[in-house]
Amino acid sequence: MVYPDTFEGFQIEDTKKWSEFKKLEFKPKPFEDRDIDIKIDACGVCGSDVHTITGGWGEVPLPICVGHEVIGKAIKVGDKVTTVKVGDRVGVGAQIAACLECKQCKSDNENYCPKQIDTYGAPYPDGTISQGGYASHIRAHEYFTFPIPENIPTEMAAPMMCAGLTTFSPLVRAKAGPGKKIAILGIGGLGHFGILWANALGAEVYAISHSPDKKKDALALGAKEFICTTDEKWAEPWAFTFDFILNCADMTHTFNLTEYMSTLAVNGEFHNVGLPDEPLPKIMAQDFAPNGCKIGGSHIGSRPEMIQMLKLASEKNIKPIIQTLEISEVGCKEAVEKVKVNDVRYRFTLTNFDKAFPDRK
Repeated sequence: MVYPDTFEGFQIEDTKKWSEFKKLEFKPKPFEDRDIDIKIDACGVCGSDVHTITGGWGEVPLPICVGHEVIGKAIKVGDKVTTVKVGDRVGVGAQIAACLECKQCKSDNENYCPKQIDTYGAPYPDGTISQGGYASHIRAHEYFTFPIPENIPTEMAAPMMCAGLTTFSPLVRAKAGPGKKIAILGIGGLGHFGILWANALGAEVYAISHSPDKKKDALALGAKEFICTTDEKWAEPWAFTFDFILNCADMTHTFNLTEYMSTLAVNGEFHNVGLPDEPLPKIMAQDFAPNGCKIGGSHIGSRPEMIQMLKLASEKNIKPIIQTLEISEVGCKEAVEKVKVNDVRYRFTLTNFDKAFPDRK
């Protein structure tokens, strides 16, 4: 590896061998005036990584280095960068670029920019394919690079970059806070963040899960009550209750959606951030009629929301539940295989990048 011309990362070369990682070199995009080079210290392991490397979300450019929950140190900043200086600890999430000129970008909705570029597996205008954070370095535009408050540990900041923002943004946009009853459905990597944020924002929080063994954790994270969907007629006592259900589950295609929708208050919303490989279950238009409810979804969040989220996490000392693994061929394999079968409480962070990349600058 010869930085800055090439980076090195743990990549997969075949979606049929989706957990066989090899350390390979790759060329980053050309460095520009608002770019920042980051020497990576930690990277969270996201469900998106697994959906990508298995081909569950469709074809991907190979070889690919996934990972979009990146924390590291800025080692080079472009001439026009004003928000980060060399030596700063910074994070990068699931988006690495946008046009920053369209009406979406100019209204703090750059996460919906038609020209937005994902942190890995997406083409830049020059044809370079973006590569993610299971790597020695990452090159990111400053608008998508975020200073990390000092009191948030690196291994905990990492999953905030995607899982954190993906759950925080829709809660804020739904005005979660005092007087609102918010249900978090699916208590995993996303869902446990949902409980933390909704509670920190002042809402009355309920956890919904098919796993009774999640009850203790859900209550400790800030849920007022735990609702188990394997109980007979579980939804009946909760009819017309919730202003907003944040669906963090990855198995929505197996749900009886009318049951969940029946628990919404009038004009309440069933909002999806879990994105399974399978289509949503069949529902009828009239299923929305009894309470005038709606179904929606969202994609990560905006820069102002990321900054607001990190400030809240810092001020309220919010700590996600994470497990760490050393980054290596073996560590990456173990992480993605366990995430695939939900064998993690509740998020993995890959660490010890200096050991994996001893020759990097």
